[in-house]
Amino acid sequence: MSAIQYQKDQDNIVTLTLDSTGQSANTMNAEFRSSLKEVAEKLKAETDLTGVIITSAKKTFFAGGDLNELIQVKPENATEFFQQIQDLKAQMRIIETLGKPVVAALNGTALGGGWEIALATHRRIALNDPKTKFGLPEVTLGLLPGGGGIVRMVRFLGLQNAFPYLMEGKQFDVKTAVSLGLVHDTADSMEDVLDKARAWIKATPKSQQPFDVKGYKIPGGDPRTPAVAQVLAIAPAMLRDKTKGCYPAPEAIMSAAVEGAQVDVDTALRIETRYFNKLTTGQVAKNMIGTFWFGLNSIKAGGSRPQGIAPWQAKKVAVLGAGMMGSGIAYSCAIKGIQVVLKDVSQEAADKGKSYSQKLLEKRVSRGRMTTEKKDQILSLITASADYNDLAGCDLIIEAVFENQELKAKVTQEAEQHLVAGGIFASNTSTLPITELAKASRDESHFIGLHFFSPVDKMQLVEIIKGKNTSAETLARAYDFVQQIAKTPIVVNDSRGFFTSRVFGTFIQEGMRLVTEGVHPAKVEMAALKAGMPVGPLAIQDEVSLSLTEHITKETRKALQAEGKNLPESPVEELVEWMIHSENRKGKAAGAGFYEYPQGGKKHLWDGLSKWQKTNDITEQEMIDRILFVQALDTVRCMQEGVLESVVDANVGSIFGIGFAPWTGGAIQFLNQYGLDKAVKRAQELEAKYGERFAVPQLLSDKAQKGELFQ
Repeated sequence: MSAIQYQKDQDNIVTLTLDSTGQSANTMNAEFRSSLKEVAEKLKAETDLTGVIITSAKKTFFAGGDLNELIQVKPENATEFFQQIQDLKAQMRIIETLGKPVVAALNGTALGGGWEIALATHRRIALNDPKTKFGLPEVTLGLLPGGGGIVRMVRFLGLQNAFPYLMEGKQFDVKTAVSLGLVHDTADSMEDVLDKARAWIKATPKSQQPFDVKGYKIPGGDPRTPAVAQVLAIAPAMLRDKTKGCYPAPEAIMSAAVEGAQVDVDTALRIETRYFNKLTTGQVAKNMIGTFWFGLNSIKAGGSRPQGIAPWQAKKVAVLGAGMMGSGIAYSCAIKGIQVVLKDVSQEAADKGKSYSQKLLEKRVSRGRMTTEKKDQILSLITASADYNDLAGCDLIIEAVFENQELKAKVTQEAEQHLVAGGIFASNTSTLPITELAKASRDESHFIGLHFFSPVDKMQLVEIIKGKNTSAETLARAYDFVQQIAKTPIVVNDSRGFFTSRVFGTFIQEGMRLVTEGVHPAKVEMAALKAGMPVGPLAIQDEVSLSLTEHITKETRKALQAEGKNLPESPVEELVEWMIHSENRKGKAAGAGFYEYPQGGKKHLWDGLSKWQKTNDITEQEMIDRILFVQALDTVRCMQEGVLESVVDANVGSIFGIGFAPWTGGAIQFLNQYGLDKAVKRAQELEAKYGERFAVPQLLSDKAQKGELFQ
């Protein structure tokens, strides 16, 4: 079998139809590479060739590189892999430099390697489809476009204009592609696309890429042009400020683009391959591919969903509590076409909650991303109410009231009677054990936790918490609902703080501990950023509010004491108490916390924290290790205790739920890639210096001894 069908018509136009065997999408796998070589040789041997059309037999044009292959390339395969990529590019160059017109007839989305194939043609004609996307998203997986994407995008758009598409992986639609000059024509049917391709070929007996014409100049100039040179002088520093040195891919892309812009095309392609080789054989790309591709796809395919239960969709949802969380949940339901009742104690509070959705939708309309009619239609799905009777007919009720067990029990009993038979009741608690909350329910098997993250409209993760008596059917339906509203579900078992809130707490606590140990707060924040965390622990603590932290600590201690256990006091409690009760600094919402929030100005660390500074010998790397290890070790404990059942859920949940450094591939993958033996040794060193929160969990110790990885 061949991945490319070769068909020559009576006009001597060859149509190459991309059609990978046994796959729903075309990829640059071994079959494709050998097929491309055959096709390139065959085209070269043609004596009466008029032109070439490249199209696809799949729903999309071409999906890109074969990640199953790429994730397995090791440093010892580097020479062989380099040659393989160079050979692939050589075949593309043969077709591109035949001297005959080559057209890409784009029937759908072309990303990564697919867009690179399209760029290696002389004319690109696309089917008019608003769902079609083009672009080079490799950077989001720790890679770079290794099939000529950097070289050709720079030559078509210029360095500065190409950078966002290369270094941010920005995708674009057909309309944008036309405005950029990257797509030359469009049609409303594939028949018309192909007719236009044939017509252009017949009207263009000879053709080559603009950059293969002698004297071609890169738009905006090459790196020697004064205006470009000026930008490039500061660009690496600006990039480093963004990546904090955690992500080699954007830096490699910038280097390949700038170096390639100063040499001929074939040398530029070779430079690109070298950088691609380095990234592909490196660990960061493997971490990111493993989680952001394979992990997320496993979740999409229902990895933690009970099997053998029919798919389910919510028809009418009620959200109790129209605060920021409740309003965000209502918006997420309505925008996906689900009828939703937003219930609060007063009509005024419910209306205020609905206005949150109105503001978000109006923003979309003002940016041209939605019509006014669509906005009105979505808003009509939200009923703001103070009357429990409006909940009649709901098949899912989600309570999002204040974190108080008595209050949650009260609203559960008041609302539950309005559920349809077999309906689900969910709590959006972030810390309170679901099994305890379920006791207020008339049917614990239909009670579950759905922990959304704030702001709900932006945060993709939902942590599904199974109570002791939650049924498999309820879990399956909750999983389906989360996917119905286009969010990513992870599944955990019940415990205080579950997984995300519990581990997130260790990050914030470690940051505050460093302050109590005398480290300058700015150094603490910078260490977290250099570790790869998106925000420093003190800034996050301000967002969460110190009052809430104090409340949770007290509630946890009270609950543990009721179980005959104890929560040891930590120096952090003294810091929090001092901030709240001595200095009246409760966090961002109160206008003052670890940071000052000047009106209309930029926030900055409060200089009153200098009270805690003292001489210490803690290095930045030590702080980075503490920040990452304290979270990773507690994640292993969650697995050991059965809170987490899946490594995929641990990795995805840690990144999307608590912002664990994405370059690592997640909290468990961080330990895998560190080397479990080395991780055990490092944890023991940290425990000796800083205490039992760095103690090696038995599960980690066992895996290291057996030479196994978490998978």
